[in-house]
Amino acid sequence: MEEESAFGGVPRLPHPRLRPFVTQYQGYRFDGLDPGVHAGLPGRTMTMIIAFDEPLDVATAADDSDRDVYWAMLAGLHRTPALVRHPGRQHGLQLNLTPRGAAALFGVPARDLATTVNHLDDIVPAFAGELIDRLSATESWRTRFAVLDEMLLRVLRLDRQLPAELERAWGLLCATNGNTAIDLVAAEVGWSRRHLTSRFKATFGLTPKVMAQILRFERAQQLLQLPTRPSLSSVAVACGYADQAHMTREWNVFAGASPTVWMTDQLLPFAQDDADGETTD
Repeated sequence: MEEESAFGGVPRLPHPRLRPFVTQYQGYRFDGLDPGVHAGLPGRTMTMIIAFDEPLDVATAADDSDRDVYWAMLAGLHRTPALVRHPGRQHGLQLNLTPRGAAALFGVPARDLATTVNHLDDIVPAFAGELIDRLSATESWRTRFAVLDEMLLRVLRLDRQLPAELERAWGLLCATNGNTAIDLVAAEVGWSRRHLTSRFKATFGLTPKVMAQILRFERAQQLLQLPTRPSLSSVAVACGYADQAHMTREWNVFAGASPTVWMTDQLLPFAQDDADGETTD
C-alpha cells in the first residue's frame, strides 16, 4: 500500500470540470508540533475538511461559545479566524470551495454557510458518510484524490448558477485582490452601490466592502509567506493599505493578531515542519 508522508502537505488540483467549484485539494499530516491553536483565516474560498485519526476541535468565537468537534466539516466565508485546537498533530484533507461550489455540489447557497462551521453530514448525510468511509479506507493520497474527483463529479449540478452580475462583481474584486472601489464595481455591473451591496450580501453572506477587505488581507498573507519575507511596510503598500498601521488594524480583525504575532505563532512552526519533512503522492 502507498504510504502517506510523515510530515507536510500534499496539494493537488481537482478534475478540470471541478475547478470552477473547488480550487484545490490539500492532504496534510503534521506531527511533533507543540500543542496549540491553529487559526483558519478568512479568504475567498470556503473550507471543507475531512479529518483522519481524530476529529477537529473547532471554535469560531474566542470565548469557545460555539466550540465543537468534526470528522467532516464545511465552513462558509467568514471574517474572523476559526480556532482549531490540536494536541501537536493534525491529519486530514482540505478542499477549498468557491462560493458557487457549495450550491453546485451540495445545493446550499453560500449565504447559508457564511460565518458558520457545519457538520458535513448535517448538509449532505449520505454523501458525507460514504466520503468519510472511502477516504479513511486508504492511506494513499493519490487514491483519496481520485475518490474526491469521482464523488464530487457525481453530485455536480451545472444548472446551479449565480446571476451574471454577481459573477462579474465577484470576479472584479478577486482579480484586483480587493483593490477596486465598490462604486466602480457597481457601475461595471450596471447596478447602484446600494443594490449591489444588498444582492451581494444576500448571495454570499458578506458585503462587497467586507469581501474586498478580506481579499486584501489574503494577499498580504500570501506576500508574508514568500521566502524573501518582505517588510511589513512594503506589504502594506503592495496590498493597498493606507499605511502599516492600517494593515495591522485589519489583521487584528481577520487574524485575531498582528502580522508579527501571526507569523511567529502560526506561520513559522508549520514552515519549519514543511522544510524538515518530505511529501509524496
